[in-house]
Amino acid sequence: MSNENPGQNPTAPQLPPFHPEWAHHAKPKIRALRGFAAQIGNQQAMGLADAKQITDRIVVAAPAMQLVLPLMNGERTVDQICAEVGRGLNVEILGQFIAQLDDAGLLFGPRFDAIITQMRADFDSAPVLPPATTANFVDSLVMQELARELNFPETPPSDQAELQKLQRQVQEKAASLPDSRKDEIGATKLRELMEAWIAKALENAEKPSFDSLPKAVIAPHIDYGRGWINYASVWGRLRVVDRPDRIIILGTNHFGDATGVCGCDKGYRTVLGTCELDDRLVQTLKAKLGAQNADLLFQHRYDHEREHSVELQIPWLQHCFGPDDQGHFPKVFGALIHDPAVNNGESYDGKGLALQPFVDALRATLSELPGKTLIVSSADLSHVGPAFGDQQNPGGETPEAANFRNKTFGHDKELLELVRTNKPDDLIASMAWQQNPTRWCSTGNLVAALKLTNPERVEMLNYSAAVDNTGAGMVSSVSGAMF
Repeated sequence: MSNENPGQNPTAPQLPPFHPEWAHHAKPKIRALRGFAAQIGNQQAMGLADAKQITDRIVVAAPAMQLVLPLMNGERTVDQICAEVGRGLNVEILGQFIAQLDDAGLLFGPRFDAIITQMRADFDSAPVLPPATTANFVDSLVMQELARELNFPETPPSDQAELQKLQRQVQEKAASLPDSRKDEIGATKLRELMEAWIAKALENAEKPSFDSLPKAVIAPHIDYGRGWINYASVWGRLRVVDRPDRIIILGTNHFGDATGVCGCDKGYRTVLGTCELDDRLVQTLKAKLGAQNADLLFQHRYDHEREHSVELQIPWLQHCFGPDDQGHFPKVFGALIHDPAVNNGESYDGKGLALQPFVDALRATLSELPGKTLIVSSADLSHVGPAFGDQQNPGGETPEAANFRNKTFGHDKELLELVRTNKPDDLIASMAWQQNPTRWCSTGNLVAALKLTNPERVEMLNYSAAVDNTGAGMVSSVSGAMF
């Protein structure tokens, strides 16, 4: 291992100090991290980020530092870690790395405690969650529009200096605009893009609209760039049906701490407006659950802070249903559903809210509430490729890659038939027996939607799978409706 400060973050103007007298520096314990490839000049580097997305700070280090991470479990001292790793690692180098992780909130200790305390205080202080994933997408649309207004070429220049000059001009123009103007641009461009996607998705559809409001719909929660056709295939068909009084969005808990069903006691805001929480539904649901289960439902409500699977549906429902005469969008309630195949519907550790009590209480709640309800199963299916732990790359035209993709498609088709024929218990049993080989991430909310609605028929509208830009990962999804 080199002595050239491999733990140093070159983007930081000044390195935070290492304090060997602090207990959490002396025996460092890292939080759940997500690693990714990074580049520093012409050198390969390793990026580290918060797997739970509580903090958005990152640390960039030399790839060799990955040898250190498994040893930072809170049980070893700095000297012990250096001795076990060897390769030139010393206290000075490791200390700098520890200090950076701590400063970024990626190490357990007072700094992380302060970050999560502030996050929870901010969460509880407002009735509506601000946009997160959708805000990033809208920001990119705004920047594209500003570049167009500046008459920049559609094809970026190959010269890096020229490209950086153009990017600075766009950033300067964006900085000069008031937030209200940027929101106006973002809302306009987002609506235009959604309309274009809907037109493209439904241009050859035999039935481009539903005859009536479904009991539930299935839409993806993959990013819009890869999943637009399935978002548009289902949401576009809802533009002319009866308007729901409330929309329940069932998502997937990607990063949070809840081991069972996790409810959200907030509404959601996007650049298109605000969907208020259906407070009457929440209060009735709590009563039906009973005090203990109601507490479990909202115990880990903070998991919704940056969870995208619910948020990504909000702009679509706002665009397709629009506000009522008083300017209000349909009220919403979001819940994240765990995988019922892991522990037969019980929470993973037996300490969270199980699936069946939630379904029973929500069904009883809806039977008492007036008006129409639409349930959204925000579901992605298979996650395959080296990015998710497989050996085979799904991208490319080799026979091996094609066979790998086709095997995934066949597996999805087999399991989706259980959804189409309304056999949620068979889906759970099949997933448990096969141990979810292609990593479906949304079995829980698909099963919950079926059990809540008990549909007479399920229509599958479109199936697609998208390979990422590197070709190392493929995610599949479907659009559908339950009547």
